[in-house]
Amino acid sequence: MENHELVLILDFGSQYTQLIARRIREHNIFCEIVPYNYPLEQAGAKPIKGIVLSGGPLSVLAEDAYHCDPGYFELGVPVLGICYGLQLAAKLFGGKLVASKSREYGRSQLSVTADSALFKGIKDEFTVWMSHGDSLASLPDGFRQIGRTESVDFAAIENSESKIYGLQFHPEVFHTEGGSEILANFLSEICRMRGDWTMESFIQSQVSAIRDQVGESKVICGISGGVDSAVCALLLSKAVGKNLTSIFVDNGLLRLNEEEYVPKALASLNVNVKKVDASDAFLTELENVVDPEEKRKAIGKTFIEVFEAEAKKLGDVEFLAQGTLYPDVIESVSFKGPSATIKSHHNVGGLPEQMKMTLVEPLRELFKDEVRRLGSLLGLKEEILGRHPFPGPGLAVRILGEITTERLALIRQADDIFIKALRGNGQYDKIWQAFCVLLPVQSVGVMGDERTYENVVALRAVTSTDGMTADWARIPDHILAQTSSEIINRVSGINRVVYDISSKPPATIEWE
Repeated sequence: MENHELVLILDFGSQYTQLIARRIREHNIFCEIVPYNYPLEQAGAKPIKGIVLSGGPLSVLAEDAYHCDPGYFELGVPVLGICYGLQLAAKLFGGKLVASKSREYGRSQLSVTADSALFKGIKDEFTVWMSHGDSLASLPDGFRQIGRTESVDFAAIENSESKIYGLQFHPEVFHTEGGSEILANFLSEICRMRGDWTMESFIQSQVSAIRDQVGESKVICGISGGVDSAVCALLLSKAVGKNLTSIFVDNGLLRLNEEEYVPKALASLNVNVKKVDASDAFLTELENVVDPEEKRKAIGKTFIEVFEAEAKKLGDVEFLAQGTLYPDVIESVSFKGPSATIKSHHNVGGLPEQMKMTLVEPLRELFKDEVRRLGSLLGLKEEILGRHPFPGPGLAVRILGEITTERLALIRQADDIFIKALRGNGQYDKIWQAFCVLLPVQSVGVMGDERTYENVVALRAVTSTDGMTADWARIPDHILAQTSSEIINRVSGINRVVYDISSKPPATIEWE
């Protein structure tokens, strides 16, 4: 997004780094996450209007502490350090840090102690969310205190002349009162950014970028029936028209009746959709594969083989389009040291080294809710826009252990019962994502007068805005009871249903 104002976020490994990006995007500001050791010369070539230093799990006082290039403070743009970022900036400029005996984690009350553009329109006292071990004991020259808590003297600091600001708390999390307004003040009052990142502007710039990349060449786009691939196809169609062929691959890992629903649902998009049944190839490739990473890579490899075979039939297809999103990229790329790879995404981490087509990923800078807004602008129907996310590897990552036709049949039936129960009770649209997971364990049960030893299914449902963080959904007990009863009574082979009450973080939404 070279034509847009940019906030660069240096990632020091905080679990909230992605949330910082999401909050900044909410103010129509484009931002990019890069590792803490991102080369300064590359950053200097970007239209940076502000820099954010994220939090991190390490101590700035540690020998192996992460340090960014000090030149970032000399680029002439405002810098906001959050938690670890505050401590690092203060240390670099001569402040004194002390190690606390215990880590402070949770809510605290902050008192504003001086007028600051950062706190414009904010109450004099408000709740903040702390997560730190070390604390700043004395300020560097040129800095002043602008906020404190009962236990932290320098909970907010600034050097207004150098435009360097620091917060010992996390403004990006929901628990901090006025956190969004604090970030807005940094962006508008301090960085003087006008907020030119909109979905309308994205369409214009991305259509132009696609045409520059593709030219008059042919493009194929993988369609899964989810929001991402549908929006990707619509955007590509707008850019290249008849040079696009969208391919719906039945990989044998789809939900119940998906192979019939998807082509029908996409028929009104005025996009050329071709259906390919490659289920045998996928299931053969997955035979005896139980490791989740190996599953993803095997599926990614087979997808590419199918697309390349279809490209040969079409003749001279040079480009393959995928609906890769920003969370896919973030979760698939390990920033050296701070951000560990959580999982590879088949769109990002599972492609063969010698792929014969060039990737086009027009959505890779967007979060899920941004994709939905984009789809609405492009005319996508609500029946697809409102669907819960479905993973690229399909049911393969919702079956823990070996993939077989028998186990696929079990998860399809159970999942269909769960989703219908949510829809029938008015819960589906309140939930970000819901599905069943088939566990690699069996349990003892009793049906009638007979002892059973059958499979266990876990129900998973979460609420979220963008999938980067999520909380487990509080589904009414009677709906869970109804779902459990129907699954056990109607799906032969399942005798126990459990409900997952884990949040993200620390858990992920999908189990694999």
